Amino acid sequence: MASQIPKTQKAAVIENPGTNGTVVIRNDVPVAEPGPNEILVKLEYSGLCRSEIRALLAWGVYNPIVGHEGVGTVVKAGDDCGASLLGKRVGVKWLYSACGNCSVCRRGYSNNCPRQLNTGKHVPGTLQQYVIADARYVTTRIPESLASEVVSPLLCAGLTMMGGLAKVDSHMANLGAQKDDKDIWVVISGSGGGLGHLGVQLASLKRAGRYNVIAVDSGDDKRALSLSSGAHHFVDYKQSDDDTEKAVKEITGGEGAHAVLVVSGSEDAFRTAPRLVHNMGLIVTIGLPHNDFTLPISASVCSARSLTVTGVAVDTEQRMEELLKLTASGKVTPAVEVRDFDETPAIIEQLRTDKVTGRIVVKIPE
Repeated sequence: MASQIPKTQKAAVIENPGTNGTVVIRNDVPVAEPGPNEILVKLEYSGLCRSEIRALLAWGVYNPIVGHEGVGTVVKAGDDCGASLLGKRVGVKWLYSACGNCSVCRRGYSNNCPRQLNTGKHVPGTLQQYVIADARYVTTRIPESLASEVVSPLLCAGLTMMGGLAKVDSHMANLGAQKDDKDIWVVISGSGGGLGHLGVQLASLKRAGRYNVIAVDSGDDKRALSLSSGAHHFVDYKQSDDDTEKAVKEITGGEGAHAVLVVSGSEDAFRTAPRLVHNMGLIVTIGLPHNDFTLPISASVCSARSLTVTGVAVDTEQRMEELLKLTASGKVTPAVEVRDFDETPAIIEQLRTDKVTGRIVVKIPE
């Protein structure tokens, strides 16, 4: 298998990140060699996430090759890795590696390790034909019934929403909510995007699940996807005669929602969030606006209304496996559009201008 591995490969590369940043397709990118604990994965598909925009615009220091929703086959293993994964299909996620020794890692939350390395940020990402991954942190238990292009968006978009809803579950349990409560309202802001539509499905499980979902987004396509994903109501924040706050209050009997998950990276979505929840409500921050943007909520309002604000950084491998099982059973269905790898620059521009409904996945060249 190793003899078939080329020396160079095709990759999408960010050049001159910043206001003049571009994405170019190159054919001369070297194929790396796996080191200790590492494997080389020949990729089939990779999803594209809005965090690629942060890399393009230089909102942080990223690797020139981004992407962190890759699915492919292990074709080579490092000296200390062993051959047990050779020939297996694996998922390459945002978490490249963690220290394994800190108190966070020891409690099973390596996704929150303060010394973690990330795919597409600290090391080259999945928008290339071959990627190096740490064998200890790839997803390996992928049901055979799931197509690779379906698995791809679960590795970041789906897993992140699993983490966000786990925060809602914990918050509601602390407030004494029972599993059979049918009057819990959750707002998902950015419901028609790659993360949002999966969050709607997981929260509502097609309206027979744990929460009543109010989807917030804009446009007919995102309305259709949000409602087909199981949202009980859709609020178009651009076209509604009433503003979003008034619409949510009317739906919830004047109180507001129990929780809001801000999936959108829009600063306005964060500004609106505190007004959408009732007292003792939960605000979960998921979207990534510019780094200098701070949450527009005062300490006195948080105290007076007993609000809780928390964030999400993907989630654990245990929840990854749970999500894969839900998808294999048909309870979760990612809305995936498969495009050619050479379209990657145009797709990233679509993401930048918020013109993507669901998740776009690119087919990696053979």
